[in-house]
Amino acid sequence: MKGLSTKNLSLAYDGVSIIHSLNLAIPAGKVSALVGANGCGKSTLLRGLARLLKPYGGTVYLDGQSIFNLATKEVAQQLGILPQSPVAPEGLTVRDLVAQGRYPYQNWLQQWSGKDERIVKQALLTTDLLELADRGLDTLSGGQRQRAWIAMALAQDTDILLLDEPTTFLDLSHQIEVLDLLYELNQHQGRTIVMVLHDLNQACRYADYLVAVKKGKIYTAGDPNQVMTEEMVLDVFGLECRVIPDPVVGTPMCVPIGLKGRTK
Repeated sequence: MKGLSTKNLSLAYDGVSIIHSLNLAIPAGKVSALVGANGCGKSTLLRGLARLLKPYGGTVYLDGQSIFNLATKEVAQQLGILPQSPVAPEGLTVRDLVAQGRYPYQNWLQQWSGKDERIVKQALLTTDLLELADRGLDTLSGGQRQRAWIAMALAQDTDILLLDEPTTFLDLSHQIEVLDLLYELNQHQGRTIVMVLHDLNQACRYADYLVAVKKGKIYTAGDPNQVMTEEMVLDVFGLECRVIPDPVVGTPMCVPIGLKGRTK
């Protein structure tokens, strides 16, 4: 099983430092969630993990090797990423989109094969999209479109999936639809999943490992039962709250009281 970690990772945009000498080891075969206030560096960290952003210090290790020393196709065959609010060309069908996940395996010697066809079909089946395969993406609901993008990532056939806010702009039922799918992928296929989430309660319910990021550094990380505390929420989000057991699944649940210094 492939491992993903960082050592003294520092990332910047336009010369402005965002991530500062960060050390992180992603648990293999588990679901990890990155949480933190807006602008803390969660999405930047995810882009760094995916080799989409070159560090100015430190490195990312994929299966023990610096990810920046690996060929692009080699990385793409081991690690898939679903960016925030992805956009597809107009008129693309679900099947066309999912098939793009097989591009890392294509070259002038290796063209589209029966194996590619089987993997695309399995990705459509796994995401319950086979009957919608010939539909245009723009005709689908928000939840269906997000499942189509996830199916493309599945067709890439990687051990590790990185997802940047996969529930953004979805209503609550579609959020749960997507999170349930990711949970099942982890449980049934053993995929390592790392996702940026805004909803703390969803992060605690679905993740095995919670990483709280504050101002470009890891504030704390570990089991949600240890990480999700009233002190953490106050320090990281500036929010007074009470943390109680979720009445359905028993995971930690944040009940907001008010902003720090402005509680009623």
